[in-house]
Amino acid sequence: MEAQNLKGKVVVGLFWNAVQLVINRFLAFAIKLVLAKLLFPEQFGLIGMATVFTSFIQVFNDLGIGAALVQRKDSELREAHFHTAFWTGVVWAVGIYLLIAFVVAPLAANFYDQPMLRSIIPVLSIGVLSSPVNLVHRAQLTKQMNFKKLAFISNSSAIFSGIIALGLAFMGAGVWSLVFNSVASFIVGMPLYFRATGWTPKLIWEKEAFQDVFGFGVYTTGTGLMNNLINNLDYLLIGKLLSASALGVYTFAFVLTDTFRSQIMAMMNKVMYPVYGKKQDDPSLLKRYYLKVVKYNSIIVYPVMVLFMVLGEPLVNNFFGTKWSESIVPLKVLSLSVMVHMLINSHTPLIRGLGYAKLEMRLQFFKAAFLYAPLITLGIYQGGITGVAWACVVYKVLEVIVVQYFLNKLVQISLTELLSAMQVPLMASITAFAVSFLLYSTGVHYAICAAALATTYVGVIWILMKSELNLQFKEFQKMRKKKVAVV
Repeated sequence: MEAQNLKGKVVVGLFWNAVQLVINRFLAFAIKLVLAKLLFPEQFGLIGMATVFTSFIQVFNDLGIGAALVQRKDSELREAHFHTAFWTGVVWAVGIYLLIAFVVAPLAANFYDQPMLRSIIPVLSIGVLSSPVNLVHRAQLTKQMNFKKLAFISNSSAIFSGIIALGLAFMGAGVWSLVFNSVASFIVGMPLYFRATGWTPKLIWEKEAFQDVFGFGVYTTGTGLMNNLINNLDYLLIGKLLSASALGVYTFAFVLTDTFRSQIMAMMNKVMYPVYGKKQDDPSLLKRYYLKVVKYNSIIVYPVMVLFMVLGEPLVNNFFGTKWSESIVPLKVLSLSVMVHMLINSHTPLIRGLGYAKLEMRLQFFKAAFLYAPLITLGIYQGGITGVAWACVVYKVLEVIVVQYFLNKLVQISLTELLSAMQVPLMASITAFAVSFLLYSTGVHYAICAAALATTYVGVIWILMKSELNLQFKEFQKMRKKKVAVV
């Protein structure tokens, strides 16, 4: 019965996260694409420069306390944990923001020789102050797996910030439209979180409670720092060694590919992390869950990457203009890197959910220091932004090897089992690539080629997974009827 309830919560959680993804993530994604049409690579490059520096500080924003609250079992948490987490986060955030405004902003402006960053960075970082205020509310809603409320808050914030950003862009605000797109969502979200949980902080701070959550959180913070290095080292080096325009071009290609991948994965990971925490004592169940997550994430992401690899040139030139033509080759290469990465997508919430936060941090440190940093540095010197894109491909291949070793050790997921789980999306992608490539190479219009790609991909998926998809649909219908009956 408990397993059925958990499965029902997973299904419902995925549904509401899908709603959030469609409305929030794709809205934000679409807004960035519209802004890309209105603005110029140099303006995107400025935001990329600012984000690189602020993100390294923001990773320390909540000290990993939010993740610790979610991972802990309900029986291990007291009310003091939540109040202590809240006040620790608020005091810490004020210090972080002052550091960003008075140290990081001048440092970034001098590093890139871009004086405007002194003004952009403090405004872009206002979210630092609101994030810890919301961390307890987010943790409580996540532990309850109440993703409906989380989706509502996130979507409301995204719609509001998107309207402001587009309005500013059409009014000629330039780079500031991108800045306020990032800031406005935090302002809207804060009161909604308080209303959603009904939880209010009290003047309680307990040393024992702090040590309890910080002991776990410090490792997740370290992991976040390493992740941030991996996510931003390419931006840092391109902005410094090449130009703002080159960084803007690379950022555009990255937004279309890796950012899309991370947004899809975030939807699934948000649901599965508390599940991994609840079922950390059942490795065989976690193994089945994980392989399904990898499979379904890949099914969603792969056709988009195949589309960019085959039709990247006409899509970029016709939708965004020739000013972005330099992004076409990096776009195709980064699409390949994303497809490789999907072999191990969602491994970090699994490792963290099992309680191995220290191992997760060490693993990310190894990948950042000994794989990513050397490869990206070599790539930028050898081939500019295209070299960086190819360095990402090599890194993803090596990352798969390293991560797969630990997954096999922790939950006995063999390479054979992983490839078996990936068989369907891989076969569908190869078939769709071949069909669309042959059509486009013979002069067929790219829109027809895109339609053929989508039709072929969906057709292969349906042929190979018809019975499984029907079963999933029936289970969803059954859970829905149960919910209606209870109401």
